[in-house]
Amino acid sequence: MRLGVDIGGTKTDVVVIHDGEVLARERDASGFGAEPVIAAATATVNAALDRAGVTLADVESVGIGVPGGVADGVVTYALNLGIERLDLASALEQAWGRRPVIDNDVNVAALGAWELRGGSSSSSLAYLNLGTGLAAGVILDGRLWRGARGTAGELGHISVDPAGPPDADGLPGALETYASGSGIERQWGVAGAVARDVLEAAGRGEPHAVAIRDGLYFGVASAVRAIVLMLDVDVIVLGGGLAGLGESLVDGVTRVLGGWEAQSDFLTSLGMSDRLLVLDADVPVAALGAASLGAATAEASLG
Repeated sequence: MRLGVDIGGTKTDVVVIHDGEVLARERDASGFGAEPVIAAATATVNAALDRAGVTLADVESVGIGVPGGVADGVVTYALNLGIERLDLASALEQAWGRRPVIDNDVNVAALGAWELRGGSSSSSLAYLNLGTGLAAGVILDGRLWRGARGTAGELGHISVDPAGPPDADGLPGALETYASGSGIERQWGVAGAVARDVLEAAGRGEPHAVAIRDGLYFGVASAVRAIVLMLDVDVIVLGGGLAGLGESLVDGVTRVLGGWEAQSDFLTSLGMSDRLLVLDADVPVAALGAASLGAATAEASLG
């Protein structure tokens, strides 16, 4: 029995897995701040276990994905959760009586996407998460690449326009401002509005909303271009809430990529659009990846 927990900036998603099958899934709002995050994760886990008809004692491994930097179970700068520094593994170990394995949420989503695609030891993949924030998880030669300090894939902080709208830290024209739910909401500037409201307004032809939507396509295309040029991965999987736009998102991103390719034979040769794949929004890819992370770590400790 394995437990996978995805603590996202908005929702906490939990799956209970046995023999490769999802026995139960539970989703609820994530907390904001250290104690609310711990409380929300614990409550959602308990609800998933109840739904599966099992207890934590029946679970062999627990894996967790969470935004921000992660080292030895300590989470830092998970801004969308209101966390600067939190020893999450120790806090949950105290609550659960066992220490979970924790990694960045986008990293574990990349693991989940790689496994869903039947990944091999020679394959490569980038999972581009278009959620509350923007980041990528990277699999190179069948292994998760975390980087020297655990921040590989944090391309949301890359500035692509020095005259662009500011991000949460004040950096102008950052990719996360263009291609994340929080960035879209910040650009819209209407209290209580969510990204979906902005995109619906764009569908009605409201000029400011259309400009923000076009910025979304530009931001995602810029992220795809950066990933391909830096890592040359086999496939780029688009996930997260904004990936629910499906074909309209891919069409918009492809148009931007096509405009660049029309000016560069080299970019044309890269086949960037051909590498894009959108996952079904209902697949709990990060929770599945977290469960796999926990199981792999448990197996390694036994070996």
